[in-house]
This record gives sequence, C-alpha cells and structure tokens, in this order.
Amino acid sequence: MKTNTKAVTLYGILIAFAMILSYIETMIPPTFAIPGMRLGLTNVVVLAALYSLGGKSALFINGVRIFLVALLFGNGISLWFSLAGGMLSGIVMILLKKTDTFSIVSVSVAGALAHNIGQVAVAALLLGSSAFWYLIVLWFSGIAGGLLIGLLGGELCRRLQKTDFGGWRH
Repeated sequence: MKTNTKAVTLYGILIAFAMILSYIETMIPPTFAIPGMRLGLTNVVVLAALYSLGGKSALFINGVRIFLVALLFGNGISLWFSLAGGMLSGIVMILLKKTDTFSIVSVSVAGALAHNIGQVAVAALLLGSSAFWYLIVLWFSGIAGGLLIGLLGGELCRRLQKTDFGGWRH
C-alpha cells in the first residue's frame, strides 16, 4: 500500500464515517423484536471504498473500523461476530464485483446475506448448529437492508467521483 497524504486522508475520512454510522446504528431502537437485525449502515462506506478504491482498501477500511468499534463500543464477542460477518461480506462483494456482472445493489444484497452467514456461523460455534435456523429470519432483513445500502452506496460513489478523491487508486 503506497502511503501518501491523500491516501491517509481518504482512509481516515472513510474509517471515521464508517465508525460514525456504526455508532448511529447502535442508537436506532430495534423496530422489530428480532435480535441481531441491523440495517448495516457501515456497508455504505465499504461499498464506496470497494467501487472507488478497490477490494484491498475496502477490506482494510472495514477491518480497522471493526476493531475500533469493538474497542470503543463493544466487547470480545461482538468483535468475533463483526469480524466473521464483515470479512465474509467483504470477500463475497469483492468476488462478485470482479465479475463485472452484478450491479452495486446486487453486490450489496449478496454482501448482506454473507454477513448474516458469517455471524450465524459464530453463533453456531457458541450455541450449536441449531443457530442456523436463524438465517431464515435474518435473510429477509438482509435483502431489504442490502437493497437500501446498495442504493445509498451507489449514490456515495457518484458523489465521491465528483471530488478530488474520485477515481483515486493506488
């Protein structure tokens, strides 16, 4: 990773934005009585990083955000849930984007579903394989959230392209 002022600034802005969205999301009261259901607001930043900076940058930004949020607002267990979901989601989104077949919204939905799989896999390690039934419940919210986040992520990408950072890659 080539280090320069523009890169450090952009990474810092995106990590800070993702952390703010993470914090805001924890303050939103659950509208449904389904534990673990979240909108996934930070994926807006991950999508923007993926489409503007590339896969390695998106994984780096998401990984730093996960560690910092767990350190500031979470605990060891939340770190493992977030890492499993966030990294699996990121890898799936990178692979789908590389095909140039899927829209940003489709990539977002697949990422949301992969995130659910990663988190339920950690739950299954802790609670046993019966936790996998919960995927059915989470996938409904994952599809809806993935659609919304994909639309927002696409808009953020369009706005980033209009800035001095737009199209910057290393």
